[in-house]
Parts: sequence; C-alpha cells; structure tokens
Amino acid sequence: MLTIYGKANKNHRYCDRVSRRGFLRIGSLAMGGLTLPQLLRAEEAAGAGRSHKAVIMIYLCGGPPHQDMYDIKIDAPKEIAGPFRPIKTNVPGIEISEHLPRMAAMMDRLIPIRSLSDCLGDHASYQCMTGRSSRNPPAGGWPAMGSVVSKYQGPTTPGVPPFVSACYTTQHKPYNEPGAGFLGIGHSSFRPKGPGRGDLVLQGITTERLADRKSLLSSFDRMRRDVDASGVMEGMDAFNRRAMGVLTSSGLFKALDLSKEDPRTLARYGSGDENKPKGDGAPRVPQNFLLARRLVEAGARVVTVNHSFWDFHGNNFKRAKEELPVLDKAVTALVDDLHQRGLDQDVSVVVWGEFGRTPKINKNAGRDHWNRVSCALLAGGGMKTGQVIGATD
Repeated sequence: MLTIYGKANKNHRYCDRVSRRGFLRIGSLAMGGLTLPQLLRAEEAAGAGRSHKAVIMIYLCGGPPHQDMYDIKIDAPKEIAGPFRPIKTNVPGIEISEHLPRMAAMMDRLIPIRSLSDCLGDHASYQCMTGRSSRNPPAGGWPAMGSVVSKYQGPTTPGVPPFVSACYTTQHKPYNEPGAGFLGIGHSSFRPKGPGRGDLVLQGITTERLADRKSLLSSFDRMRRDVDASGVMEGMDAFNRRAMGVLTSSGLFKALDLSKEDPRTLARYGSGDENKPKGDGAPRVPQNFLLARRLVEAGARVVTVNHSFWDFHGNNFKRAKEELPVLDKAVTALVDDLHQRGLDQDVSVVVWGEFGRTPKINKNAGRDHWNRVSCALLAGGGMKTGQVIGATD
C-alpha cells in the first residue's frame, strides 16, 4: 500500500486526527481494506468494466439567456422579466420557459443549474472546454477536458478516439476548442467536422500499402526519437497511432454515418444545414446530438458539439423563439435516446454557454454580457435528476 502524506493543517482535521487533505492512500480505498486490484477484479466479475463512462458536452456559442429559459422572473419589472411565461413541468414546483415544452415534460430526467457564477465574460469556449480560466495559463495552455480523459483513460475501442469533437470551425476564433494544451498533439480531439475530415479517406491507398508506410514511418521515428529531447515525438507517436487506428477500423466510420440510423429516430432530433453558420458562431445542426450519441456508443469517452449562435444583444426574444424549440427537441430526443438504450447511467450530458445575459433588457430588446451568473442543463450520468440546483435574486 502506498500512502502519501501532505502538510498537516490543524484547522482541517477529522476526529481520527487525519487532515482532510493530508493524505492519499492507494490500496485500502477505505472500503473494508479492499485493495484497488481487488476492486477492479470485483468490477470485472460483476460486468462493470464492460461499459464505459462518457460525457456529451453541448456548447451554445455566445451565451444563452438563462432567465428566458430555466429561471423566468414573472414578478420582476417588465424591463427585466420580458414577455416569456413559465410553464409547469412534470416535477411539482419546477417551472421553465413556455418555449421548452418537451423539457418540461421530462424534467424528472433533467437538472437545470441556475447559479453558475463568476465566469470571465469573454466570448470564448475556454472555460467550458477546460474548466479553467484563460488568464495566466501554464506553458502550452490548459488542456481541454477531453484531452485529459484521453491522456489518463485512453481509448475503449481500437480505431475510435477517446475524444471526438463534432464542433464546426467558427468565424469567431475564440469559440473554437482550445486544444490539448500542455498534454500535446497526441491528445487533441479528432474532428470529423473540421480538419479531421480529410483523415477519414485513404486517398486511393490500399491497406497493404498503408501497412508498408507505417513500417517506413516507424523506422524514421526511431531515428528521430533518438535525437529528440523535447518530448514532441511522444505526442506524435500517439497521434500516428490514432490516425492508423481510424484508417484501419470501421467503428468510427459507422458511427459517423447517420444514414445508418432509423429515419424515425433522426426525425425526432430534427435537422439543419451545416453549411449555414449562425452569425459568427456554429451552424444550427441538431442532428449532431444524435451523432454524439452514436459516437459514445461506438466507444468515444468525450464528445463535444457546438450548436448555433446565442449572442442576443438585439432582438433577444425573437431570436430565442427561433432557437429554443430546436434545442428543446434535440436535447429531449438525446436524453430519451440514452434512456431507451440503457446509457443514462453511464453517459452524462451538459448543455451550456460561456456566460449569462443581463437581467435588464437593453434598448435593442436584447440582453448583454453578464458574467455574474449563468446556467447549465445536466442529464444522465446516474445523477439525481428532477431537481433544480441554485437560485438567483
């Protein structure tokens, strides 16, 4: 057993005189002396290791107006409340926007968070993707969450990258994902909607010739690795292994092919044109929520999706009436799909943007940036759903 002791702190002790942050014990796991190898064997015997945990992150570029979605203030003055009315949900005491009727009907499977606070207020995906501030990052930058999972968990299935991004490249560059940061290129996302699209084609090369090229590449790599002291080659090795796996396995191809899906299922999600971005954000393509489900089923651990454009400085209510029903349909189809397929305990869904919008409506009938409070919607992952977390005044 390995025990790592930290610095003692007399202000943070349990009754057994051990500091709350004082140690990390690997081996006992505080479960009747059950060691980590024993726990893993028990999980395997129970079949627990045959599935994998996954996250689908849906990023709403621009910052959605949460007080017109999950936190409507009907008693506020009209310059704050706006015209949207709340409706009852299938959980007594929880009300949300009239423009989210499908979510209202399955609130027992959802968790609105009304009190995310202290965002940066920047139009950037950085905080959502990394969980970190973009201010004063370490050398190389903070890695995206999917990159961290790629580093420490690795792939579940040969040929399916652990981190897949279904995000489109946006005109406003900070909306785009920040990358693998200091973890290196080997743990960056695979992007079939962006630069990774070209990696899916062998360009006339047979698998036999691909194997020859792999052998040639390996011999060059051995030579370069001998003279490389920067660690770059290690990242390139991981990148090359992933590329070879993608090209020689059909799992990823099948997951990306929505024509294989039941047309009735596709219709439940809705559809949009990926060639028509909204503003300087992403296109409104709800079928990518279905794509995300197919990717986690195929073995991906983290799938990110960027969806439409939510920077409503003007005409907030007109634009929200266009966007909310599409989001409502796609999110509920995804959550329903996960439950029907028995994935709701293993796949967590989070829907959010980078910050909230001002309580006060501006002269252009819009809401401006408001970093003091914002929202998120959670589902799946074995979480205790059917509740609201947080409140605002």
